[in-house]
Amino acid sequence: MKVLLADAFEKAGLDALASLGYEVQYHPGCGTDAIPKLVAEGTPRVLVVRSTKVPAAGVNAAADAGVGLIVRAGAGVDNIDVGAATMRGVRVANCPGMNSVAVAELTMGLLLECDRRLADQTIAARGGSWNKKEFAKARGLKGMTLGVVGCGAIGRAVIKRAVAFEMDVVAWSRSITPEHARDLGARWGGNDTPALLSLASASHAVSIHLPAAADTNRLIGKTFFDAMRPGSYFINTSRGSIVDEAALRDAVRSKGLRAGLDVFDNQPPAAQAEWKNETAALPGVYCTHHCGASTDQAQEAIARETVRVIQVYAATGRAENCVNPAG
Repeated sequence: MKVLLADAFEKAGLDALASLGYEVQYHPGCGTDAIPKLVAEGTPRVLVVRSTKVPAAGVNAAADAGVGLIVRAGAGVDNIDVGAATMRGVRVANCPGMNSVAVAELTMGLLLECDRRLADQTIAARGGSWNKKEFAKARGLKGMTLGVVGCGAIGRAVIKRAVAFEMDVVAWSRSITPEHARDLGARWGGNDTPALLSLASASHAVSIHLPAAADTNRLIGKTFFDAMRPGSYFINTSRGSIVDEAALRDAVRSKGLRAGLDVFDNQPPAAQAEWKNETAALPGVYCTHHCGASTDQAQEAIARETVRVIQVYAATGRAENCVNPAG
């Protein structure tokens, strides 16, 4: 069986695929526009992507070439046109939960960044300034109320770590129950929009862990930020489309919010690019480069799960972790 990988992949995963007897077509960094040509020439049965986008044109070309499964080597599938895949009978699978610890670790780092301003302190020190008078001002995470919005694998991992920091955690999710929240060591924050706004007003910090979907697009907007406490912290390590960045900027300027962001609505698809963003330029906003899942531990786990999904598909025709009803 032929497997085409359009993004960088762990060597251990490449070796595992080869050891299973698959023909590995490895084209890291090929880009979206190259996929139709690569699948037409290589006729793979499986296409694997990480950050490379696979729009309808890419899906159709893949289907025409005989691709039956597209695997997202990661959790979110918003870089793949799942609707087009469903129409063409192509299954789409992902690797949920494999990067949850890595993203949760970054979330805690961004919370600490908002509180202790580590980047600002480093910049001042490198610039020749010693300013303990300014940077000694911090609240400390212990005793803060942290609102966790979304209680999937990543949200649960964040709750576990926040509890270890002795934070008072309130959990909100469309499907969470009071019993589930209690079992996680959190208080139940409800599961509807009024409860979400109550969580915003009650929390000293809020962390977003929702998937990109029609019902989460701009879910966190002006009404939510108006409800947040002045000077509170806002963390987003999920997807940029969930947050109205203009509303966030207004809240940073008018209410003194500090934000820790790993994702942006207009972030470049490439790993390296020139980029300017109004939100990232604001004082009090701390940024990382959508690298929440980018630890050795997470990438090795994702590679193992990707190989497992492909192996099951090759042996049985069944797509595990399938996110669409195709086929």
